[in-house]
Amino acid sequence: MIKRIGSICCVLMLMICMLLTLTDNAQAASQDPVLDGSYLTDEEESIGYDTKITRGEDLLTGYSKCVRLGPGKIYAGGTTIAAHTVDRVLIGVTVERAKKEDTAWSMYTGWQKENSNTDRAASTRTLQVEGGYYYRVRCTHLANHDMSSSFTNGVYVE
Repeated sequence: MIKRIGSICCVLMLMICMLLTLTDNAQAASQDPVLDGSYLTDEEESIGYDTKITRGEDLLTGYSKCVRLGPGKIYAGGTTIAAHTVDRVLIGVTVERAKKEDTAWSMYTGWQKENSNTDRAASTRTLQVEGGYYYRVRCTHLANHDMSSSFTNGVYVE
């Protein structure tokens, strides 16, 4: 009987600890401001994975990436991966910026890359940017007629 009471107490304490841990994590994540689905963070790097817009058999996945390299410098780009070799694979990259008090992202620059008869397209650039802004990368992924998009969180650049 004493062992049973001890076991029940241990289980209850474990459940209480788990609940306290989950509550702390939820509060920490919600403290970062959000702008159009992207958290405005002070992290060095952010990767965003695609969300499917159309159903198809050609597009496998895609992602966007934004990395702060130092004051006034970022690495931006993305990759589109097809499920197999297709006629056309495209990645469209858009770099956007905003200040913490802004209500929308504004376009900073953009480019695209298209490959034929392959299963992937990737494009990245190192950019000199103005400090004092959050930057995010938004990509459009296309494999034949299948399309999706992805975007990163905002990365603050000094």
